[in-house]
Amino acid sequence: MAGQWKRFFAMLTRDGLIVAVTLALWVQTIQAGPADSAATVALHLLTAVLTVVCGYLIHEWGHLIGAWLIHSRFFLPASIVESPFLFRFDHLRNSRRHFVWMVWGGFISSMLLVALLVIVLPKQLLAAQVALGLTALGVLATLVIEVPEFWRVYRGAPLPSGAAFVSPPEA
Repeated sequence: MAGQWKRFFAMLTRDGLIVAVTLALWVQTIQAGPADSAATVALHLLTAVLTVVCGYLIHEWGHLIGAWLIHSRFFLPASIVESPFLFRFDHLRNSRRHFVWMVWGGFISSMLLVALLVIVLPKQLLAAQVALGLTALGVLATLVIEVPEFWRVYRGAPLPSGAAFVSPPEA
């Protein structure tokens, strides 16, 4: 159990640092103004890409919070670089209700982030335009990848098994 908490705080620290760096880059990008040189274009693109990475992380943390709120059974990967998923959902020990809450956590966090980005980002900047465009692609990917599986399970199909839906390793 102590190992789980250690990995949890390692992931929280890693993701908090990524968000902090991204926010610092936004300050620099806004101060730099329009992308009118190779250096400012690079700054804008780096800021946009890290913003999308933060969006993905927020989506994954939303899934984790949704699972945690309903007391789902899940476990963390062995290392913070092992998987693109923040956690593994135990498809053998959870119910449809647990799955629905876990999925909604990701959806809701993504919707809130998109609304925040649309409201806050200075749309005249290349970084904002690229970040919003890539975020739209991420939302589309979520619709294509996650929504059909969610809908099948919601309507009565068994819980999925796959990369993020596995039973925990035997300890």
